[in-house]
Amino acid sequence: MFDSIRTHKKYLMGFLMILIIPSFVLFGIEGYTRFNESSEAVATVDGQDITQAEWDQAHQLESQRLREAMPTLDARLLDSEGARYATLERLVRQRLLAVAASKLNLYTSDARLARDLQQNESIAMLRKADGTLDVEAYRQLVARQGMTPEMFEARVRADLSQRQVSQGILASGFAPTALASVSLDAFFQRREIRVARFAAKDFAGRVTLTDADIEAHYNANTAQFQAPEQVDVEYLVLDAAALQNNVALSEADVRTYYDQNASRLSGAEERRARHILLTVPAGASAADKDAVRARAQALLAQVREKPASFADVAKAQSQDPSSAANGGDLDFFGRGAMVKPFEDVVFSMDKGAISDLVETEFGFHIIQLTDIKAPPVRSFESMRAEIEADLKKQQAQKLFAEAADTFSNTVYEQADSLKPAADRLKLTIRTAQGVQRQALPGATGALANERLLAALFTPDAIEKKRNTEAIETGPSQLTSARVVKHEAARTLPLTEVREQVRARLVAQRSAELARAEGEKQLQAWKSGAAGTQGLASAVVVSRENAQGPAQPVLNAALRADPKQLPGWVGVDLADQGYAVVKVEKVLPRDKRDAQALAQEVQQYSQWWSSAENEAYMETLKERYKARILVPEPAAVSASASR
Repeated sequence: MFDSIRTHKKYLMGFLMILIIPSFVLFGIEGYTRFNESSEAVATVDGQDITQAEWDQAHQLESQRLREAMPTLDARLLDSEGARYATLERLVRQRLLAVAASKLNLYTSDARLARDLQQNESIAMLRKADGTLDVEAYRQLVARQGMTPEMFEARVRADLSQRQVSQGILASGFAPTALASVSLDAFFQRREIRVARFAAKDFAGRVTLTDADIEAHYNANTAQFQAPEQVDVEYLVLDAAALQNNVALSEADVRTYYDQNASRLSGAEERRARHILLTVPAGASAADKDAVRARAQALLAQVREKPASFADVAKAQSQDPSSAANGGDLDFFGRGAMVKPFEDVVFSMDKGAISDLVETEFGFHIIQLTDIKAPPVRSFESMRAEIEADLKKQQAQKLFAEAADTFSNTVYEQADSLKPAADRLKLTIRTAQGVQRQALPGATGALANERLLAALFTPDAIEKKRNTEAIETGPSQLTSARVVKHEAARTLPLTEVREQVRARLVAQRSAELARAEGEKQLQAWKSGAAGTQGLASAVVVSRENAQGPAQPVLNAALRADPKQLPGWVGVDLADQGYAVVKVEKVLPRDKRDAQALAQEVQQYSQWWSSAENEAYMETLKERYKARILVPEPAAVSASASR
């Protein structure tokens, strides 16, 4: 075959040129470079680019994780420029830690990786009754994160290695009590203040507006009076919950399930045992351990010769402080309550039997099984409802798995209508009006899904009215939607929003009047030309006890120069009005008992360590030339500067 290709390579090259050249003629080089647009660099670390595609993928995964953890989270928050930029910052930090771990030769051993995986609660829940891992369930768990077990374990290993970069700073940082006390005393300092509020709403009656004022404000702020782009849609949902209602069960199916699972459904078996424990000290030599084993063998021979003496021997010889006084009795327990070697032996014994020596991390055990308590088997009628619900759920999951491909293929192949898929799978087409690009606050269900909303506002959906692809909008749930009507964003006419414009303008001018009056009164109080009339009674405030003032008022009071008392401060409260603060006294913080002070110093040390770690991260950024190449959103920058 390869000889044939070599022989005819001139013809093959000619054929390829026939295919390629018309493509350049029709679409130009730009058409090919579009494929690389998603590879545009948005950040760089140690000479390696982070691309737009990587950023998009990271944000999609982060959004998905947050939606699963908090189903009621407003989807608009996840799609904001600030949220996307925060994802990029985390991605840069993660890449920086990976580079640092590699350069510093920080490595995670197999033993450390295994220990971390064993401590993972999500994985621990997948263990079977015999303590072994359900491998298939484990594969499904990591597959939901888009990974194979090998990929997941490689990521955990990398995370553990990266943690070592910061761990040395975070674990070794400390702050002396004297230094911490100085900072904490300043931070929690109290101040006695009096406040005068000039609320904007109190000045609303002084505002007079003409039609010209309203029209001028409307014309200058048309962006505030927009009807957002929206669509009317019809959509189809395939989910296991809906399919469950259509599942019909025969009496024979329900009865067979009961007969096969009655004992399991009734509850778990419990067993009661006694034991004699001889402990092995930590770090004991092999000779010392053999001596303990020999003593245990002697006690085992003794109780096997006289089984009735087991309790008396346990009282006299057992080194288990919690059970020795009761003759070694451990009462009833189920699987999972004891260490595995002990449990395995107990649940394999016959009633009254005495075990061989059982070695655990605690030492050597001799076990006598004293009782077995099997749960009472519940009647068929008492369990019918549970069994039917369980079977319907199982059948619905099976039906969903079988129908998912049909649903996806049908909405794609017959993209001009949802009816074929609805008819074929006996589903109901639903409708919704006024759907926007971002889900409204509190929205739930399929139409709150970020991916579905994004698909509805593509040119293919809006201009060609094609079905969206089948999108996973929930656990065991697929949705496809279709735009029926599209309305572009538009400026609402003044006739529709006149009252809204009037209310905004009144609020704006009321705040301006309140600010002017507050500033005038502040100057009068500062000059001594006015008394203290209008100031509220004195209150003591601190960061621990704000006593009611708004946060800007509290911040202004605490920033006032304590060397110039009484101090006067004006506070602009934006659309709420204005406030004047008189700082009369600076008071020390409340006394702390020794325990509370120790906790605060510990917390301060953690803050100090975090600050040192952030400084170290900045050093690493300079060392490995970590840079974000896209501009920071204005909202994020403004928030950071406050």
